[in-house]
Amino acid sequence: MATEVYNMQRESMEFDVVIVAQAPQLSAAIRLTQLQQQEKPLSICVIEKGPEVGAHILSGAVFETRALDELLPDWISLDAPVNNPVTNDECLYLTTHLNHVVIPEFLTPNSLKK
Repeated sequence: MATEVYNMQRESMEFDVVIVAQAPQLSAAIRLTQLQQQEKPLSICVIEKGPEVGAHILSGAVFETRALDELLPDWISLDAPVNNPVTNDECLYLTTHLNHVVIPEFLTPNSLKK
């Protein structure tokens, strides 16, 4: 049996910080970028499998924008894709694919309340 040895060359890049995925980790990348302006520059790499930020978000998630206000005070003027403010909030019990029952506020779990 002959044993063959291959000397493979691999391309590599070095970074000070590597962040995998963009969900909550993106806020860490933004904050590190802000902090580095006061210190020595960092090389920061964000690895994402989607072609753009949010490419795999299908949930229609609702989130509190206070974190954006603290992290990026001018996020509204930056044309952030946060276009639909919540105007109504209900907790529903889905009985069939066509029907639902509205859960009264006093029965709604605290974790689902504003």
